[in-house]
Amino acid sequence: MTWILSWPLSFLAFVKAQLVLLLLRVLSAGPIPRHVAFEMDGNRRFARRAGRRALEGHSDGFHTLKQILEVCMRLRIRCVTVYAFAIENFNRPPDEVGALMKLAEENLVEIAQNGALLSQYGVRLNVIGHRELLPAHVQVAIEKAEGMTRQNSRAILNVCAPYASHHEITLAVQSVVQQALDKDNFDSSTITEQSIEENLLITLGGSPPLDIFIRTSGVKRLSGFLQWQCCENTQIHMVDTYWPDFGLRDFVPILLDYQRKVWARSNS
Repeated sequence: MTWILSWPLSFLAFVKAQLVLLLLRVLSAGPIPRHVAFEMDGNRRFARRAGRRALEGHSDGFHTLKQILEVCMRLRIRCVTVYAFAIENFNRPPDEVGALMKLAEENLVEIAQNGALLSQYGVRLNVIGHRELLPAHVQVAIEKAEGMTRQNSRAILNVCAPYASHHEITLAVQSVVQQALDKDNFDSSTITEQSIEENLLITLGGSPPLDIFIRTSGVKRLSGFLQWQCCENTQIHMVDTYWPDFGLRDFVPILLDYQRKVWARSNS
């Protein structure tokens, strides 16, 4: 086996890439989820473990996001939703929040520009959350990035920032109640579970029902992310891996489990 180690690294990388593509083709032959969500947790702990700054962990996390997003697109997963920044994250140290805002501003435009990942796979970007809380320069970057992908229709990337489920649900309820009040004859029966769901920010962005929810870092709670969308048909996975380390070795077993359960339901 030592002769393999003498091969040029570029050749070994090529072989690895081809094996990954083969694996994805095999997976895509089975049932594929329409909507997968990632609660990208553990960036700071990943950095601390390596004796690095928190911002470096977030940068590594963005690199992982690009890799996983490309895997999802190759599998033809229709929608990917990621938890990028919680409303409560504004309580973190100001220098960390400022650095995250700058990173977000740069990265959103980077992945949306012509020829980049979202353009390559025809992905429309939706930034979902209480956007008015963001600095003006980040809001401008969001509008620019969303505009660059507005015509894309093959897939959807929802970036939740700054986001909290209670805020999304509150907005939906307010909208449904206002719609009922605006009618000539108020009818409270129009305020239903379905009408609220139809007015959720995630739904308004065109996202299908959530099939798989994944949280990294070993924490076993939703933490205000997609609490309405996580229903009895959603497969929830809490994995121990920190987000920057998350890869195919973590994702493939989850996808295989999804396929096994779909096949089991179809045969029952």
